[in-house]
Amino acid sequence: MRITDHPILGREKPRKEITITVDGEPVTAYEGDMIAAALVAAGWRHFRLTRRHGEPRGIFCAIGRCTDCVMNVNGRPNVRTCITPVEAGMVITTQTGSGEWT
Repeated sequence: MRITDHPILGREKPRKEITITVDGEPVTAYEGDMIAAALVAAGWRHFRLTRRHGEPRGIFCAIGRCTDCVMNVNGRPNVRTCITPVEAGMVITTQTGSGEWT
């Protein structure tokens, strides 16, 4: 699910692989990735569940303006994953509603 040869940007340059944990599962990401980009590349589509109906949400604007991509990151709720870079060892969980501090 990763674009490695873009018609305008060219070939992807080698980057260091790191591991993050998402809902208890290890996910491979690359330094410089935003969390959302790493998750989409790994096949994830749903990042949170709505408060009222528990409906799944994922990437919508991808520029940090909406809140569809928010997740709990290292115990902190409401992190906009589309503008937050990955860090080795991050622990990320799907958020329900407004999220809770853990």
